[in-house]
Amino acid sequence: MNFTSPTKGRMSVKDIVKDIACFMEEEPTGSYKLIIGTDSQSRQNTCFVTAVIVHRVGKGARYYYRRKYMSNVRNLRHKIFTETSLSLDAVTRVKDELAKTRYKDMDVEVHVDIGENGDTKELIREVVGWVMGSGFKVKIKPNACGATKVADKYTK
Repeated sequence: MNFTSPTKGRMSVKDIVKDIACFMEEEPTGSYKLIIGTDSQSRQNTCFVTAVIVHRVGKGARYYYRRKYMSNVRNLRHKIFTETSLSLDAVTRVKDELAKTRYKDMDVEVHVDIGENGDTKELIREVVGWVMGSGFKVKIKPNACGATKVADKYTK
């Protein structure tokens, strides 16, 4: 699984974790969060973008993204569940690599592109339960910036 860094280009999950560690070592007393979110946009095919973000709380962030194209994803439920599945896959891979470092206990959030307003409100209980049942904190809109801001930027 490869991601793209806006500044460093194509990177493996192992490379991302090394880069995250370097970023955190620049300011070791900082407070950090690992955020994973996926968004999508449908045209002829559906473009899914998963973002991995390391947020130095109050002092910026570094992020990486991955695009995946799928055909025939027109149903909102299918789209949201695919986004969530891609986020959980990415967070599991990143956490597995982080487990080999001193940052294995890093605070992790999965951001999902659902919220109380709009058609996705019917999916909140299922999706939030799925993510929490997988062992991760979950954020929904309007607090899901990993999905609604960073990942969304690269679906265009």
